[in-house]
Amino acid sequence: MSHDLASKDLLIPKQPVPEGAEEFSQTVQGLLDGHPKDEATVTKALSGMDAMLDMIAAGLYSMASMLVGEGEDSIQLVETAITRTEIPSGGDAVQARQNSRRALCTAAVELIVERTPGSLAAPEWLEHASTCIEDDDLESAGISRTELESMLAGPNRQNVKRWIESLAIGIRVIFVLRAVAGFSAAETATILAEHGGKGAEGWNADAVREIFRQGLCSLASQLIHAVR
Repeated sequence: MSHDLASKDLLIPKQPVPEGAEEFSQTVQGLLDGHPKDEATVTKALSGMDAMLDMIAAGLYSMASMLVGEGEDSIQLVETAITRTEIPSGGDAVQARQNSRRALCTAAVELIVERTPGSLAAPEWLEHASTCIEDDDLESAGISRTELESMLAGPNRQNVKRWIESLAIGIRVIFVLRAVAGFSAAETATILAEHGGKGAEGWNADAVREIFRQGLCSLASQLIHAVR
């Protein structure tokens, strides 16, 4: 990957960690010290952290629903993500959040392929297309990450989710992994190649960027129509 392409991945900035996340991550890490814990000990350690637990679960469910739709499947994906997430030593909240998102997204990709085999196969002949957007960052669509988060949590969130659901499977998955989960093009390509089923092994960062641009172009068009 060239320096210029690597720099483009940094144009989608990492999201700030919520207040209290570091303390929560360190508490969980402390519970995973290899020694058995009874229910009372765990309950006491996590007391007062219900809001953080709710925030984590809600965030994961929202992401899952964008990938596979609302309902039981998304709930099960959240449970799977929590079970599979590796808590980093030292209680690094940023890494813990990224681990939980990776666990959820890989499980979601596996479910999508189970539902629709071949839907995430890598494109065989993908050339750079002239679209309304040339760069693969959110700003090119006329929206910042903060604004996207506000749209996903605000009064018009159902309209935004309906737009995401209307995207073709490949575009939808790549858009969510990059714009919402915050993975780089290379990380997204790895998730797809390793968990996208038959034909997905050909995914690479360049292909992800090209598909992501298509999603951004659709988003830009959606925003234009919304303000008319």
